[in-house]
Amino acid sequence: MVEEIKQLVVLVDDDQKLRDLTARYLKDQGLFVETVGNGAELDKILDTKKISLIVLDLMMPGESGLNICQRLRVNNVNIPIIMLTAKGDEVDRIVGLEMGADDYLPKPFNPRELLARINAILRRQDKSVAKTNNVIKFGEFEFDSTARSLKNNGKDIPITTGEYDLLKVFTDRPNQPLSRDQLMQLSKGKELDVFDRSIDVQISRLRKIIEIDPNKPMYLQTKWGFGYIFNPDGGS
Repeated sequence: MVEEIKQLVVLVDDDQKLRDLTARYLKDQGLFVETVGNGAELDKILDTKKISLIVLDLMMPGESGLNICQRLRVNNVNIPIIMLTAKGDEVDRIVGLEMGADDYLPKPFNPRELLARINAILRRQDKSVAKTNNVIKFGEFEFDSTARSLKNNGKDIPITTGEYDLLKVFTDRPNQPLSRDQLMQLSKGKELDVFDRSIDVQISRLRKIIEIDPNKPMYLQTKWGFGYIFNPDGGS
């Protein structure tokens, strides 16, 4: 039986001192937090409790955070994931986003920034539940922003929180060109760093889901020199 705890955050990191200090801060801010040191311990919590968000260190001995992230997404576990990366490890960061992470924070990090990232994701989840039914149809797809679901010909398509947030930004603004800065602000609530490629990575992930040919997108089109645009009619 799965125990349901409101907004349970699980921190996965092999550094026990970092886990304890971070968990103490987050608990002081009113969050329910549990900490584990590896993927096996995370699996035990997944089997017994409803997790709202996972903070996952990518560089761990044994099963790495990258492997854990990939395994969760392959098994259709779509819990939001904020990955912790070593400062300057852009390649790992991009790979993590490609594997389904929703956001990232480089180490060392300010606990207040981590709290802000966590709260931003949890607030977006709460708002989506409170809204009235809103179903957008494009091509053979049906996107329900209340149920947080995407279907293709009636078949459920797994979608992560980051992919959901970005797709909702687009479906709320059809045929409206959006810059990478706007997409970052609207989907994640933060400003875009000049070296941040997370929006481009998530656009690539979304295209693999909804486009027949991701290299020739019909719905998520590139607006050269500006950003991207969602064309629900799939036209040129």
